[in-house]
Amino acid sequence: MKPHLAKARDAVDRFADFDPATLYEASGRKGMVDPGIRPAWHGAKVCGPALTVECPPGDNLMLHVAVSRAERGAVIVATAGSYLLAGAWGEILTEAARARGVAGLVIDGAVRDIDAIEALRFPVFSRGLAIGSCSKERPGTVDAPIQLGGVTIRSGDLVFGNADGVVIVEHDRIEEVYEAALSRRKRESEIISKLRQGRTTMELLGLNEPPQH
Repeated sequence: MKPHLAKARDAVDRFADFDPATLYEASGRKGMVDPGIRPAWHGAKVCGPALTVECPPGDNLMLHVAVSRAERGAVIVATAGSYLLAGAWGEILTEAARARGVAGLVIDGAVRDIDAIEALRFPVFSRGLAIGSCSKERPGTVDAPIQLGGVTIRSGDLVFGNADGVVIVEHDRIEEVYEAALSRRKRESEIISKLRQGRTTMELLGLNEPPQH
């Protein structure tokens, strides 16, 4: 396994209890994927090292290639050019991915067979759903940097997604972001405790009321 992939995989258990907003803030407000890319079924949650894929719109050959190459625990992160008229991922690829130990999928494109995917509890985040079919002919890339939802993603970056959205943590910042996230979570816990004692957010966050006109 590549060192950066191993680093991200080792971080999975430590990051699992965080949420995307905390990791985004801890990253210096970096890594937020376009909120239009959402869980494809209620309760989907994913955390793991990215395996990047770029597909031509309407063609999913490279997703099949990626699944065949994927290491256990990888999250396939794919761009399909935001194409929404064909489901680039469905039940067959889900079964193939589960057999390989793939941890989930994040795709800037559409998927299909959601009832079957939900029944298998395979985490999928997509821009939409479509029953259209894809060709399997045109080349793209696997394991090269991609642009997805406004974020540059490289294989080995940590992918975290839940009902709130998806965030990417650069693999060389994993320890830095983890420590910052711990500090942020501690501070938020202290604020919540004080709010329950009757303090106000204005006071605790040092906010000032705007001047009255």
